[in-house]
Amino acid sequence: MAERRVRAWDRVPEDMPGGVPRDLPGGVELYHLRPDGGILLADREGRRELGPEREFLRFIDDGQFAHYLVGDAATSPERPSNATVKLGVVGPRSAFTPHAHGGEHFVLSLGHAACGLYDEGRARVVDVPLVPGMLIRIPEMMPHSFANRADVPLTILAANTGYGIDHEDYAITAAEAERRAEAPAGSPGGGTALAGALTDHRALAAALRDIERAQRVRGIAATTVRERLAARLRRMASALEVSR
Repeated sequence: MAERRVRAWDRVPEDMPGGVPRDLPGGVELYHLRPDGGILLADREGRRELGPEREFLRFIDDGQFAHYLVGDAATSPERPSNATVKLGVVGPRSAFTPHAHGGEHFVLSLGHAACGLYDEGRARVVDVPLVPGMLIRIPEMMPHSFANRADVPLTILAANTGYGIDHEDYAITAAEAERRAEAPAGSPGGGTALAGALTDHRALAAALRDIERAQRVRGIAATTVRERLAARLRRMASALEVSR
């Protein structure tokens, strides 16, 4: 078994910057979030590349993936871990279905992304471009959608307070908000208190539909020439840091 682990380790195409100590204590994990969107994990047993075929869960939409660091998909107010923290991989030139979370949401972008947000006070959709190293906080129940502007996979670090992917209030889409708006008050999922406050599901659905329309009309913004050059330089810098 140990021999097979060493061989699997050697098949990984890229090492960790600075190398991996061979005397890592048990339970310690090192992650390299590469500029090309790949994720390399090293621990006492060796190193391997994380990918959709293992150790990843579906992340809201088909083609998007998540790997939990804190909490799990079943986290909820009834089964709390205080927050969930997970690595997400967003497919090239793709966006999540617009949704709202029952808890507040933090996203650290490690690539060129964009976040479409519904500004209730101004009744319009606002697009916020993100570059590597930018973190955005989204309040609970704010309609939004996260997009990858680049043509390579995008890695994000996402933290949600109180909810895992399996919870019904983790990501409420326009279709779900419309269903809840039509449900009789007091029935499961109909007219209920959400995240400590009463939610107008009809208004929530309308806001989410506005983001959907904006996505259809505007499409996903492209990276600029300057951003593409910066991404190339970032990949070169990462390669220089890898031990050969």
